[in-house]
Amino acid sequence: MSQVLHTPPHSPAPADEEDLAALAARHGLTVSGARPSLPAYVRQLWERRHFITAFATAKLTAQYSQAKLGQIWQVLTPLLNAAVYYFIFGVLLGTKRGVPDYIPFLVTGVFIWTFTQSSIMAGTRAISGNLGLVRALHFPRAALPISFALQQLQQLLFSMAALFVILICFGVPVSISWLLVIPALFLQFTFNAGVSMIMARMGAKTPDIAQLMPFILRTWMYLSGVMWSIDKLTKKDSLPHVVTVALETNPAAVYIDLMRYALIDSFHASQLPPHVWAAATGWALLAGVGGFIYFWKAEETYGRG
Repeated sequence: MSQVLHTPPHSPAPADEEDLAALAARHGLTVSGARPSLPAYVRQLWERRHFITAFATAKLTAQYSQAKLGQIWQVLTPLLNAAVYYFIFGVLLGTKRGVPDYIPFLVTGVFIWTFTQSSIMAGTRAISGNLGLVRALHFPRAALPISFALQQLQQLLFSMAALFVILICFGVPVSISWLLVIPALFLQFTFNAGVSMIMARMGAKTPDIAQLMPFILRTWMYLSGVMWSIDKLTKKDSLPHVVTVALETNPAAVYIDLMRYALIDSFHASQLPPHVWAAATGWALLAGVGGFIYFWKAEETYGRG
């Protein structure tokens, strides 16, 4: 009796990755969540500009919705901070000595520093604090840190009305130089948005950074001349040259001094660091463009894991 051996039919070998890629390309399929090219990414952001502004406005409106005083806290918070700093640094430590118009000097510094501080803190949590939105909807993720920076700009503009009143009440005259506020704020916003995007990527990967940032920002504030005059300190011969340069080119100090020069008539051009507009523009370009590219390179990783 003969025994027949049945050989199982030969199963086809799986298609290699090149064949699958060619098949997908032929039918117009793309990788889900793949990072677009940089020009395409910029176009996507521009197409969603209305979402960015609406999201920023909604966040600003909801920020103090549970407080009885509501949006008044947008002005009260930096004013109360300025009052505390005035008592500790101006009165107890005597940093107001030799600084003309110290209260306008201090309040301007607090308002402008708060803009940078709040933008960076909000940017740090832009991805990690909005994972539901990131995972539910498809949109360029840079819209989030940019919208948070825009929210803080809106809050600053709202608070600027109180700042102008304070300046006038303390005898600072309205001047044509106040128009310099516009380019100065534009450069500062670009810088803030860029740093926010850098911190948003870092915060998305390591959420614990958000717990560390308040200590870093507080140290940065003390080095930025918010409560004291950098110009008076850097004129001392006892300071090493490298320290003088670091203090004068500190981006937060550059934007604060530009605003003081624009708004306070007793703050003269001689008190500004050398090439201040070039420094302000350079920091804005470095942080804005560099931060945007750094954030874009990790676009496909946000919300995963």
